[in-house]
Amino acid sequence: MFEPKSIYYEKDILNYPLGVELMDKYKEVPKIEIESHNNIEEMRKKENKEFASMKRNLIIGVRKTHKFVENHKTSDFLVPYTSSGCTAACMYCYLVCNYNKCAYLRLFVNREKMLEKILRVSREAERELTFEIGSNSDLVLENTITNNLVWTIENFKNTKGHLTFPTKFDMVDSILPLNHQGKVTVRMSVNPEEIINKVEFGTSRLMNRINAINKLKQAGYKIGILIAPVIMVDNWKELYLELIQTLNRELSPEVKKDAFFEIIFMTYSFVHTKINEEAFPNAINLYDKELMTGRGKGKYMYKESVRDEGRKFFIEQMRKYFSGNDIAYIV
Repeated sequence: MFEPKSIYYEKDILNYPLGVELMDKYKEVPKIEIESHNNIEEMRKKENKEFASMKRNLIIGVRKTHKFVENHKTSDFLVPYTSSGCTAACMYCYLVCNYNKCAYLRLFVNREKMLEKILRVSREAERELTFEIGSNSDLVLENTITNNLVWTIENFKNTKGHLTFPTKFDMVDSILPLNHQGKVTVRMSVNPEEIINKVEFGTSRLMNRINAINKLKQAGYKIGILIAPVIMVDNWKELYLELIQTLNRELSPEVKKDAFFEIIFMTYSFVHTKINEEAFPNAINLYDKELMTGRGKGKYMYKESVRDEGRKFFIEQMRKYFSGNDIAYIV
């Protein structure tokens, strides 16, 4: 259970029931009032080596941005929702979008307004829409602090739409007994255990994630599995083959019957490199100049030839071990 060392909060959160609840829940934790959750000067000035320490802070505010972004993968829209950032420290995390910005967990207490827009857009749509509510945070992790995921599923009613979100955490027991009406898809992100241990600091172990998938399916949730991000370390084929074999062996027959897969190759950046060098000096270096090429200012991706090799490998192995399951995309 996450216990913050400090709380930074906007005073307007006290106008919302969840804001009052959180302030009471953490009444013993030191608190600092801020003007905006999106611009904390004290945090911006901290050195990269303090990255992990910053993750122990909790920021509570009111979300002002509610713009839906069209998506064409596993949802129709990416939706700004109840949190941004995370308490974990995955070394490749795309939410580290600037020096230290978005590194820490930000909670937004105006959940009623956010869900109401989802419900309204869904009701007014001519067809069934799927809303991705977890693109900016991990809602399973957040739920251990706010109970927002339980609240959301319980209140997602009288609509023909669907919700989806990814997670790297196994703390799903609180949502298992809910009446989700078959309208919620949980997408579990997995990686080889060695990569989880060396790169995805503070996340759930692989077998715990697999056990969570099986429990969620037994509770009737629709299941997606992300093999993501694929990190091409020296022995990547051996590691990912072992991962696929483990999934084939440990996933329940019910999961294997109709779960779909997403496969995503890692992207990286100069910002990640600088933070990781200073915050995790003993960790592995994820940047490989022989395998990577530029992807816009300060960003890197695997070369096309490398990704082609990766696509071929995953298609072959998935055909062998999960021939009846759809691969939504490989990117």
